[in-house]
Amino acid sequence: MPSTAVNRRGFLKASLGGSAALVAAPTLVSWLAAADAKAATAPLAFVDDYRSNVMANLTPETNAVVRVLGGMAEVWKTGAAWNTGTALRPDVLRANMRYCARVTAARTEAQAREAFVHDRQHQSYAMIGALGPLADLYRTGAKAVTSITTAPDTTPPTTISDAVPADAPAGSALGAGSYTSELGQVARLVDTVRGPFASGNPGKYTFQYPRPWRMNENSEVVDTGRTDALGYPVYDSEVVVVTQLLRQRSTSPVDDGGFPSGHTNAFHLAALAFAYAVPERFQELVTRAFELSHTRIVSGMHSTVDVMGGRIMATALAAAALADPANAELKQAARTQALAYFTRRTGTTADTLYAHAHSDAGDRYADRRANRRSVEPRLTYVLTREGRDEPLTVPKGAEVLLETRLPYLSAAQRREVLRTTALPAGYVLLDGFEQWGRLDLFTAADGYGSFASDVTVTPDASAGGFGAADTWRNDIDGRGGLTKKGTGTLTLTGHNRYTGGTVVEDGVLVSASAHALGHGDVRVVGGTVRVDEPVQVHGLFAQESGTLEPTLRAGRRKAVLTVTRRVVLGADSVLSLRLDGERPPAVGSTVRVIDAPALRGRFDRVELHGGTDRLRAVPVYTADGLSVRIVRR
Repeated sequence: MPSTAVNRRGFLKASLGGSAALVAAPTLVSWLAAADAKAATAPLAFVDDYRSNVMANLTPETNAVVRVLGGMAEVWKTGAAWNTGTALRPDVLRANMRYCARVTAARTEAQAREAFVHDRQHQSYAMIGALGPLADLYRTGAKAVTSITTAPDTTPPTTISDAVPADAPAGSALGAGSYTSELGQVARLVDTVRGPFASGNPGKYTFQYPRPWRMNENSEVVDTGRTDALGYPVYDSEVVVVTQLLRQRSTSPVDDGGFPSGHTNAFHLAALAFAYAVPERFQELVTRAFELSHTRIVSGMHSTVDVMGGRIMATALAAAALADPANAELKQAARTQALAYFTRRTGTTADTLYAHAHSDAGDRYADRRANRRSVEPRLTYVLTREGRDEPLTVPKGAEVLLETRLPYLSAAQRREVLRTTALPAGYVLLDGFEQWGRLDLFTAADGYGSFASDVTVTPDASAGGFGAADTWRNDIDGRGGLTKKGTGTLTLTGHNRYTGGTVVEDGVLVSASAHALGHGDVRVVGGTVRVDEPVQVHGLFAQESGTLEPTLRAGRRKAVLTVTRRVVLGADSVLSLRLDGERPPAVGSTVRVIDAPALRGRFDRVELHGGTDRLRAVPVYTADGLSVRIVRR
């Protein structure tokens, strides 16, 4: 074993052949292969070992973060010095460098300035912008401030750090805010998730993958022997750092590794802590974390593999901190405090806060589809899939990341959501130990991606928030079915193909797309099926009791409910019709409600709602369906 020493900066070094070199990780690849074996020395789950991420531990055997970042060892072999590493997958790393060169060459001045701000501003403060209509309220309540709001026109003469402005209100604090503020528990949670075991430095020293501006297309470090106007060495690289950040670069390459990106790690850690406390903005926070992480590439300071590495470690670290029993009271206090503060300041309730949090048309993240388009390519960047897909075993503890976003699901169900929305296997950098890189939290926030077996969901309206009403937006497939219990409302908006059928026993199930109810029988034995858009039932529709609540709109050619098999109506079934508020059917018109090869039975009661008591609906039954005629009373 090499002897070890700690240099004046506190970084562990090893004496190899009489020279001081950073501890390398030449055994990463072989260790990762061996880690799959079921041996008595099998490593602990990440969430049980995350506190090992300290500078004294720079090997996969001793550091949990180094283990989860082990996919990097498949593409990069660490050298004896910072500039002697070898590309094991030249195709991947060449694509990585070409991408960075293209992005930095094409960036605008506005993008350069934005990159400067997010390089110098406290990362936790930067994430507050994802709160949209709640952002200013948060800054006020948390007393969160920053001194970095704009970028200079040229290269500053010195390094710049964020600080509390001289004119800030008393008690103000950087980052997520002051612990003594109205949102002090939220600020404390963010800082705890970003705590002493969340540093990217051990990973940087282990892998020693240089920053992109020090490498050429082949991930080789070539010092040209020249210096720039600031006195920095010039390397053979097509990646150009933004002018405003030139003075902010480190002058010590050995202490300045690129992988994993520390800023990216910090952005995602802060985002997931905020998302736990303010789940009403979960997807927007995740989106902003990806967006701000991308500015690390735009700035020229990091590469795509650096950014993906930062996200992977942050996902695991956030889960570990939130799952740690030592933080159980804090995370609950932060969520309780945030909910109480925002409902009080906005005049909302737990049930209406979500709508208020998405009520600003000027919200940068108002368009969910645009958010999805922003996140999706950045999950994998330059990586391409290889080999066959393998089922994901969700890492231990990962379900805590959805604990406040999907509170009405059990821990096992949240794990299944993560599994069925995860990326497929085959992305080399993402397939490391426990495969944290495969988790797609943006998609997971929209519920299941597949029903591998029957799923029973029981949202409780009395719990408020997402328990009272939630929406699953994914396209759900699988052999299982859905049973809706509980008093809350669940809305399905996807093009669903699950084949196990749908059962409604209580509460409200909203069908909000043409194929929301999947491929299988639909049985209503209680509660309400609300049909906002014409829907096709690929099977039997049987309503023993409960309520069918379709919305009637003028101009529709299709029936509200089209059934491929027969319709069976029980003696206790109710049809509750609602007239569209903007385009109601004209008085005297006939509207098709149900189309089916055969219809048996009749509704016990037909009701009409829509803001008037002067109209009524007259049902017209036929052998193959039901229409209603809108008439005056």
